[in-house]
Amino acid sequence: MITCRPPGDKSIGHRALLLAALANGRCGIRGLSRAADVTSTATALRALGAAVEPSPGGVTVRVPARLRSTTEPIDCGNSGTTARLLTGLVAGLGLSTVLDGDASLRSRPMRRVVYPLQAMGARIDYLDRAERLPLRVHARASGALRPLRHRPRVASAQVKSALLLAGVTAPARVEIHEPGVSRDHTERMLAALGAPIIATVSEGEATIRLDAQDWDGELSSFDLEVPGDPSGAAFLIAAALLRREPVTVQGVGLNPTRTGFLEVLRDMGADVSERQGRVCIGEPVGEIVVRPPTRLRPFEIGGHLVPRVIDEIPVLAVLAARAAGRSRIEGAGELRVKESDRIGRIAANLGLLGVPCREQPDGLEIHGCDAPLEGHIETGSDHRIAMAFATLQAEPGNRVHIDDPRCVEVSFPDFWAQLDRVAS
Repeated sequence: MITCRPPGDKSIGHRALLLAALANGRCGIRGLSRAADVTSTATALRALGAAVEPSPGGVTVRVPARLRSTTEPIDCGNSGTTARLLTGLVAGLGLSTVLDGDASLRSRPMRRVVYPLQAMGARIDYLDRAERLPLRVHARASGALRPLRHRPRVASAQVKSALLLAGVTAPARVEIHEPGVSRDHTERMLAALGAPIIATVSEGEATIRLDAQDWDGELSSFDLEVPGDPSGAAFLIAAALLRREPVTVQGVGLNPTRTGFLEVLRDMGADVSERQGRVCIGEPVGEIVVRPPTRLRPFEIGGHLVPRVIDEIPVLAVLAARAAGRSRIEGAGELRVKESDRIGRIAANLGLLGVPCREQPDGLEIHGCDAPLEGHIETGSDHRIAMAFATLQAEPGNRVHIDDPRCVEVSFPDFWAQLDRVAS
């Protein structure tokens, strides 16, 4: 039995840092991911006046007075989560700043966050290309933001979280109706810290209501040990499946909005069990055990499942290449506007390896094969493409080379060492 422990959950790490900067008192965060994306959020908060300081096993966060405007642009690096959530937080607080990022982040859409914030009364301008970074959030002289009722076309945890952070800090009433269930870390953590927020799910759609207008705005201080990242765990599990070895993942987050990957593995014939051990600020944490089938079965992904597996689709596509039959992924057009066009990248790289694959506007059709795979993977410096195709190295007979192995540092700095332990 292979045993592994993924790094701290990146999504929870971002949110823990942001909420700690709003909390009433000093907060401790242990097990924070060392990924470059999370570091971007910590650096941005320091620029806004928060003290984010090293402590045994993690960091402490405190705000001497109140977060402040800054005249120097804040560099969000490659982190879309940093850029989008920070836009909501800064707009809600009424601060002035410029948010920017690297070339990849500058190519990713910001309108989905900016437009509803502007509808609330925030003043936000694009400084170069329309709907892209860099952008300027203007200070608000007085008054709160207006209430918002928002129905996004696509379920997005980043958009939802940005609007909730704006509502918490403004304060303002925010109601969001999502066409699917995106990851709900922000709602869980806000509720656990005392915010007046209610989330419900009905017929695959989610409704989130934050009624902050008559709230005192006090978020409780906290100490948090960040759960292991289930998205990071997915790559290690996939490598173990390709090696046909059972695997135990310890200390991992078991939030139901993040475990759709496990449902797909069950459809593929794997024996999957989850054991919850504790709850931290609304987040269930425990252990996952996965035992491989004799042969992986094909699968279909679409509809309400897509938001729950959006980050794992690249590695699921790689597993589909080794399944006995045709797998289909649809309704995943959001992958076109990630760090790369992931649908295009997956299709191109599967083609380079000789795997039959048909690219669709919003998905893929993949025909699994048994032949050993050999080729040079072009990642486009996308960390999830690199890690997904690297899992093929764990399967005997494959010879797969990754063109930019360092790009994984964005989300999983220890990936290569952990993959070696699974594959050896």
